[in-house]
Amino acid sequence: MADDATAQPQARRRSHGRSLVHRILANPLSAIGLLLVVLAILVALFAPQIAPLDPIAMAPQNRLLPPSSAHWFGTDDNGRDILSRVIFGTRYSLVAAFGILALASLTGTIIGLAAGLIGGWLDELLMRITDMFLAFPALVLAMALTAALGPSLFNAVVATALVWWPWYARLVRGQALHLKHEAYVEAAVIAGASRLRIAWHHILRNCLTPLIVQVSLDMGYAILTLAGLSFVGLGAQPPTPEWGSMVSVGRDYFLDNWWMVTFPGLAIFATVMAFNLLGDGIQEALSPRAPH
Repeated sequence: MADDATAQPQARRRSHGRSLVHRILANPLSAIGLLLVVLAILVALFAPQIAPLDPIAMAPQNRLLPPSSAHWFGTDDNGRDILSRVIFGTRYSLVAAFGILALASLTGTIIGLAAGLIGGWLDELLMRITDMFLAFPALVLAMALTAALGPSLFNAVVATALVWWPWYARLVRGQALHLKHEAYVEAAVIAGASRLRIAWHHILRNCLTPLIVQVSLDMGYAILTLAGLSFVGLGAQPPTPEWGSMVSVGRDYFLDNWWMVTFPGLAIFATVMAFNLLGDGIQEALSPRAPH
């Protein structure tokens, strides 16, 4: 009997997961987004096996070659194969974007839970700090923090995460304020459950759906923000094959050597579009109004 009781929730979770995937695939645009995202992840994972050449090895004799059978995306001003650099750039961009969202969502979730559950002066203090961060344009503040920390991809990730956590704090706080008045939470309080247990078992689990939707929608913006920081020289530094820095270098050669900007720019466009399409599909699939 105990085994049956344990198996039933697991079966329901598997069924819910399959149902979510089916609802995403039922929308052609979100299905395309999912396909492109899976493709980008596979390229990032197997970049060393896929890339035809070393992305940072200079070959002056091959400088500024146009696209050809030897170099499908051409070469840059140092003779490096742009296809190989774009492939490795997928790894850098995805890992950095995941890092931003992991740090921002974790920080925002902790602060939002504390503010929503404890309330009082702590809620007031945390929300005023949140308002201070939200008062500045996100990209401008990220640029300022990155410049203060020092230009590098790691510092750009940390700075962007420090700018983005307030949105997650606001989201989780709103959910916590609503959920803590639910009957099952009040019953847990009466039963003597600790605040930590209530936060983990009753509040946080019910915040996962809006958090998943927000993260999926923010992934494209994270990639775009990192590319922007690298473009102005505050993110990845040469010779790191990051898309934004590649576009920055290629802009000086754009009129005569269009491929240096075009291919990394298309990689940014395709990846951001893929995550936006997938995020919209997840939001629609998890919406209570979505058909089942």
